[in-house]
Amino acid sequence: MFFTYLRRELRRRRKAALVVASGLALGIALVIVVSSVSTGMGRAQDKVLESLYGLGTDMTVTKAAAAPGSGGTDRPRFEFDAKGDDETQSSDRVMVRGFRTLAASTVAEVGGQSGVADAVGGLGLEVMKVDGRFRRGEFKQQEGAAQGGPGGPGGGGGMPQGEVRGGGASFDVNSFSVYGTDVTAQGLGPLTSSKITEGRTFRASETDAKVAVVDASYAKEKKLAVGGTVTVHGTKFTIVGVATADSGDAAADLYVPLKQAQTLADAKGKISTIYVKATDSQRIDAVKSGIRKNVPGTTVTTSADLADTVSGSLSTASDLATGVGKWLSIAVLAAAFLVAGLLTSSAVSRRVREFGTLKALGWKSGRVTRQVAGEALVNGLLGGVIGIAVGLAGAWIVTAVSPTLTAQLGASGGTGGGFGGGRGMGGPGGASRTLDIALTAPVSLSVILTAVALAVAGGLIAGAFGGWRASRLRPADALRRVE
Repeated sequence: MFFTYLRRELRRRRKAALVVASGLALGIALVIVVSSVSTGMGRAQDKVLESLYGLGTDMTVTKAAAAPGSGGTDRPRFEFDAKGDDETQSSDRVMVRGFRTLAASTVAEVGGQSGVADAVGGLGLEVMKVDGRFRRGEFKQQEGAAQGGPGGPGGGGGMPQGEVRGGGASFDVNSFSVYGTDVTAQGLGPLTSSKITEGRTFRASETDAKVAVVDASYAKEKKLAVGGTVTVHGTKFTIVGVATADSGDAAADLYVPLKQAQTLADAKGKISTIYVKATDSQRIDAVKSGIRKNVPGTTVTTSADLADTVSGSLSTASDLATGVGKWLSIAVLAAAFLVAGLLTSSAVSRRVREFGTLKALGWKSGRVTRQVAGEALVNGLLGGVIGIAVGLAGAWIVTAVSPTLTAQLGASGGTGGGFGGGRGMGGPGGASRTLDIALTAPVSLSVILTAVALAVAGGLIAGAFGGWRASRLRPADALRRVE
């Protein structure tokens, strides 16, 4: 009897049911789209951080910045001889990125802290090469200046008067980044954010070998290939592999064994960054505190800290999705639930004679309430189906369009950290790095289940409104409506 009456009433009141379902569907669809876009923002941000940290890295440890005016920073100096005209001169310098280093023994100290699963050291370098030549200028004597003696009209104390014309210098500055990786522990660090697409990666036995893995973009720019050589500060390295960055921008142009990088920078036994993996993602903050306390003179940066420095359209869109989008979804859902409840209550008011008659025939108030709640629940589920369909369509459109967002990592994240690099960032001055990320809107099963729960909740709320109104009706109310 319940389902028969339910089916008849829903068919008879299709328009009213559709209005209630549409209101709920709008709120549910908005929740799905906002949730999926927020998930896409999170994944985009993870890509940015992964390209800087490397796969599996939870935090980095670097040397703490020196106090202002305390010195300790060696700025690059280039010296050239006074050679003849048009003779090309060249000078290069290898500098530790950020100009700050830690003792290699610090890796063991960090690795021994509670909650640390693995710790690997690396050395980030920046190579600057200056090539060019000087051109000597020509002295042009003023007319009549040669006849001017000490007391003559020319004055000048017997010295020729004139000016130097022409001359000058033309120099080209070329810079590229080099990362010294621990070839015995390649599970952490910037190289893990790239895939070897040609050749091979380092072997564990090549701790001091003159071999290199080159980034694909840099290899294309400089016409480098596997089997060829590349010269860094007078040392030739054999290229054994080409790596392609997963995020489109590599952490470094060249990767060499750590010992070779230390030799190039004259930094024996030094590293610039320690990459740390925690035993549990829930313990990252505790691990950070432990390292800062037990390993003095260091700065610990987690992915959450680095995420705070990400700006650009990715950050703006993320703020909108998590802030404005969340509150807009809540407001629309609350309005949809309220409207559904009011419409259901209004519908009950128009059915006074019907429910009064049913009570006169022996229906209890609870049975009338269940009937109204059942109708509202079906309307909620219908709204859920429509809302899920619209929400999935919206998420699919976002993914199909894949709008490009710009993520810019501030200089504070790159200076001295050693986890940035490439031509876009991480130079000696800590310039910012910009990445272009395609936005997607993945829909997870949990989002669908949330939508179903919202549909049921909307139906129950509307049913509660209507059921409360129906339970208060008396048979006498129906008699007053009889004409």
